[in-house]
Amino acid sequence: MASTSSVQKRFKYDVFLSFRGEDTRKTFVDHLYVALVNKGIITYKDDETIDKGERIKEQLIRSIQDSRFYIIVFSKNYASSSWCLDELVEIIKCQKTAEHTAYPIFYDVEPTEVRKQSGLVGEAFEQLTRKRKRTLEDATLEKENDVGRWKNALKEAADLAGMELKNTFNGHEAKFIQQIVQDISLKLHLINLSIDMKLVGMETRVRDVISSLELDLDDVRMIGIKGIGGGGKTTLARAVFDHISIWFEGKSFVEDVREVSKGSLSGLKDLQKQILSSVLNDQTIVVAGVSDGKSMMKRMMPNRKVLVVLDDVDDIDQLEALAGETTWFKPGSRIIITTRDEQVLVAQRVNVIHDVTLLSDEEAICLFSRHAFGREIPDQGYEELLRKVVHYAAGLPLTIKVLGSHLCGRTEHEWVDTIERLKTIPLEKTLKRLELSYNGLENDEKEIFLDVVCILKGEGKNDSIRILESCGFNAHIGLKVLEQKSLITISDNDGLRFHDHIEEMGWNIVRGLYPLEPSKHSRLWIKEEIEDILVYEMGSTEATRSIILKYTTLQPTTIMRGLRKMRELRFHSVHKGDIVWAVDEVSQYLPDALQCLYWPKYPFRSLPQPFQANKLVNLEMVGSNISELWEGGEKKVLNKIRFIDLRYSKLETFDLSMTPNLEKLDLEGCCDFYKLHIPVECPKLKFLDLTSSKVSNLNLGMIPHLEVLHIDGCKELVELHLPVECLSLEFLYLSGSKDVIILKNSTCLLNVQSSNS
Repeated sequence: MASTSSVQKRFKYDVFLSFRGEDTRKTFVDHLYVALVNKGIITYKDDETIDKGERIKEQLIRSIQDSRFYIIVFSKNYASSSWCLDELVEIIKCQKTAEHTAYPIFYDVEPTEVRKQSGLVGEAFEQLTRKRKRTLEDATLEKENDVGRWKNALKEAADLAGMELKNTFNGHEAKFIQQIVQDISLKLHLINLSIDMKLVGMETRVRDVISSLELDLDDVRMIGIKGIGGGGKTTLARAVFDHISIWFEGKSFVEDVREVSKGSLSGLKDLQKQILSSVLNDQTIVVAGVSDGKSMMKRMMPNRKVLVVLDDVDDIDQLEALAGETTWFKPGSRIIITTRDEQVLVAQRVNVIHDVTLLSDEEAICLFSRHAFGREIPDQGYEELLRKVVHYAAGLPLTIKVLGSHLCGRTEHEWVDTIERLKTIPLEKTLKRLELSYNGLENDEKEIFLDVVCILKGEGKNDSIRILESCGFNAHIGLKVLEQKSLITISDNDGLRFHDHIEEMGWNIVRGLYPLEPSKHSRLWIKEEIEDILVYEMGSTEATRSIILKYTTLQPTTIMRGLRKMRELRFHSVHKGDIVWAVDEVSQYLPDALQCLYWPKYPFRSLPQPFQANKLVNLEMVGSNISELWEGGEKKVLNKIRFIDLRYSKLETFDLSMTPNLEKLDLEGCCDFYKLHIPVECPKLKFLDLTSSKVSNLNLGMIPHLEVLHIDGCKELVELHLPVECLSLEFLYLSGSKDVIILKNSTCLLNVQSSNS
């Protein structure tokens, strides 16, 4: 999100103070100057001793011209100084342009005295003219011109909207000064805002955040802004800060909290000092240590209504040190926290959490064009190339700005080359920013992340959890952490999703030190690379952990031969292309390290005889040719297997004694299946689906904790035993089954769905 270049004049000073030194230099003007400077207003005050009769200096004229606002402090002796009146003439001259504004302050005189040069002002002015008459012996014309200019300047200044001390706050100077500073601050703020708010797509985003701050409430509120790295969190927070900081007595924008706090042992202490110094306008503050800093903030902060932005926070310890409790702050204060990690905000109990929204295509084009072409509308002839750039950036402001700056002034040919290169070599600056989130993960969370972006994209939440748990991960917590850290999103409809650059970042990490040697990568997902490894049997004994091979035309025997060296493979997924597989039963091989095996339309009649499957947790072979788990009815006990999905396979029988820890058995559509052997108790089995099978008798006495039973379309089923022990059964699906089923020892079921009842 970039600012528009402005054609407005840039001023050296915000305010120029015009005053009579002997009246107010050490009193009112001194206090006013300090108040302006403490508010961050750049103020010019001439403290030089002026010789009587000296003409106004050219340097002072330039200072007047280089100031946006003028505060003219009219005191009883102001009109006695030719220096002050020459200043006033130049000020009124500049005031007539749209870029300058003058504010008369009537300190110990009234506006009418200045306008008509009467009263004390008239006496001072008469005193000046008498002195000049004595001094100028032969310069009558010059004298008359000066006096005429001075009188006009005094009249015009008095006619401007100003403030009169005796009629404001009952003459209390402190409150009077406070009001002057507030008025100037507000006007400066509105001027700067008209420039800063010209940010692509920012107006609505800023308005939403400000609305949640509820500035009219007299409480302390903390809000969070979270999102992907490079997504515009800092830009949004800065825009909000600039928009509302004028309404606070103290303010501090703390950048790079993560980097500074972890960069040195004194990091958090330095940030505490920065906040205290900024909001209290005291650069002499010393913080001895973090605990000392906390005590100082608790003691010193509650006296000021403050606005604090803590940018890029990634640890709750940082917030405990910098904004530990709402009691640290005066009512009306607001704290804004930006982070990639939602859990930090949850732990801090912020009032509202905003997800930063990425740029739309229209906004992206506008931002990119500003960086590439210097204006919002792109050059003609670049429309198609621009569309490709915007598609690659996928709404990420950082990428858009980097590419825009890189392509600025480049030829069309160079544009094409850059876009082509991005297909294989992502932007390093974007990746490094995104990798900060990855680096903050625990080791098991990193492994889950890499499996998600390389293997599980688009998978449903439940399926992903099952696969990850099969590989030994705590998937529920791991996926939640990834979502909280803005690395992935979990959608009920689209499954696991993430930004394209997050995917690039994950791929880049996996390729690591061996970008051109896929056989040394821990995850394999590119079809051509996998097929080369399998065909030429280049698999790594140690490296490869997960493979997903989609729409392959390789024969099963080739796949299995290629797996021989991958002895540490834990997840294997094969989706065949639109071909007919030739089956060679002799060449079967699967690594014993497999924990999750997903092979739809598996072509063999059983699992490979050498395959021990001692680590197998999840087996999915939908639509497969398998008729029995092991050839010849061999009974290998699979102690770790929890999930079996053999839907629409040719399975005929199954013995649950081989799977003592099985939780889910899905045999839906196994039309040849006729016998489920249950010789021993299966205490963990909760889900059983025998839809459309030929089972005729089913006794659930040995499955005491079964919760869901599907026997839809089981036309051969004549007897169903539901012992009293089956108290966990919640759902029984009977639709399309035999018209008469004998229920023996049945219990009260919570939910029976049948078209026959």
